[in-house]
Amino acid sequence: MSRFAEPMARLIDELKKLPGIGSKNAQRLAFHILRSSEADAEALAGAVRDVKAKLHLCSVCNNITDVDPCVYCSSATRNPRVVCVVEEPTNIAAIEKTRHYNGSYHVLHGSLSPLHGVGPEHLRLESLTRRVDAGEVDEVIIATNPTVEGEATAIYISNTVRRPNLKVTRIATGIPAGSDIEYADEVTMTKAMEGRREL
Repeated sequence: MSRFAEPMARLIDELKKLPGIGSKNAQRLAFHILRSSEADAEALAGAVRDVKAKLHLCSVCNNITDVDPCVYCSSATRNPRVVCVVEEPTNIAAIEKTRHYNGSYHVLHGSLSPLHGVGPEHLRLESLTRRVDAGEVDEVIIATNPTVEGEATAIYISNTVRRPNLKVTRIATGIPAGSDIEYADEVTMTKAMEGRREL
């Protein structure tokens, strides 16, 4: 096994800690950084430092932001009485792409997973419960992933936030647009039938 100089070996070890980056990819990235200009390397290092120094969680919805409250919570054009609950900050981008949702968000930063030791205490639910208890919310839309963990999380949240005069909904799941019913599995087809709506 070839040995690298200590700074290169350290950089490779740090890059391997990133999700989806194995030894070979870490080596490629490290050598790319080595070959890049001094300015490019400094820009990368500065961007990493800035992410850690300047980003934090929104005090209202737990989205990652550089201002508090975040742009969604502080927008005068959004409806703060409708809250869409998502697992991760990256899920917000998928919902925003539709251009059909104009409410606010709540980010859990995970989902319930007893096998991985993730219980309700590990999710960021306190601020959502406070918003509901304060009467600031008319509807909670649960948009967790359609996985076993996401479904368990959805049921837990539904039971936790349910109050009189509060509408709790779950995003529909089923056959993706543009696909063929012939290729749908049992669970997907069942969800599609359960989520049907009147035309």
